[in-house]
Amino acid sequence: MFESCRAHGFERSGAATRGGPVLRRRRAPLADGAPRSATRVLREVGSAVITDAMRSGQLYDTIGGTYSATRRTDTRIAAQIWAALGDARTVLNVGAGTGSYEPADRDVTAVEPSAVMRAQRPHGAAPCIAASAERLPFADQSFDAAMAIATVHHWRDPAAGLREMQRVARRVVVLTCETTEESWRHRFWLTRDYLTTVTVSPVGLASQLASLIGARMEHVLIPSDCTDGFLEAFWRRPEAYLDATVRRGISAWARVGPHAERSALCRLYDDLATGRWAERNSELLNLDAAELGLRLLTR
Repeated sequence: MFESCRAHGFERSGAATRGGPVLRRRRAPLADGAPRSATRVLREVGSAVITDAMRSGQLYDTIGGTYSATRRTDTRIAAQIWAALGDARTVLNVGAGTGSYEPADRDVTAVEPSAVMRAQRPHGAAPCIAASAERLPFADQSFDAAMAIATVHHWRDPAAGLREMQRVARRVVVLTCETTEESWRHRFWLTRDYLTTVTVSPVGLASQLASLIGARMEHVLIPSDCTDGFLEAFWRRPEAYLDATVRRGISAWARVGPHAERSALCRLYDDLATGRWAERNSELLNLDAAELGLRLLTR
């Protein structure tokens, strides 16, 4: 692909750099990037983020075969999630995937609709049930806490899923992302300059979810060496997105389609080779962590 990029590359991106990342914890440079109801809005967000043909179970049955290779618990993000669980002893993990962020010192039950994802759960992981967030097969108040980590944007009906979490647990903890142009696309160079067709919401998903359940919302910084390979994780390691295994663990790459993927990769490859990426994003090179819209909701 990249030989072709050199020979027949797309025009380099000239996108403006307005609204760059809100940055934290600076250090010396490194050697080595009309009002609507909440329920209605959340249904619209869910349908805008992912098409009917690629709902959570079907999507990850298709792209999730190598998910466990790149999507691992980052201990710094995990500490924030586990602190939000408080003194909960029994925890339900909804949209559990391969088991990242499941606390080992608590009694965890997992729910995951994708058979491919369930098959990648490691030996000794919490028991996992095939079910969806919108119809949890548990009695009321069965758990001390229910958590959903980087999964709500895939649900058919996020509002219904949150109501189910509230029904079956006394505490709800959700890791998600603010999805507006201002809070997400303009801050993150990948969606600003390369994956420009990724759908964003006119209403922030995190804000709407917090409003719906009356949750407290806190920012989650993304470390520069984040070990969980979600979309924003490689903000200071742009070359990682050239790795097909990395991209297969990120649903946004599957959603944009092969033409947009190739276009983005060719432009990124060219910008890395010419030094334009480093010039455009020089403010990132001496940072330990960035604020790119990741939010933790606790109710």
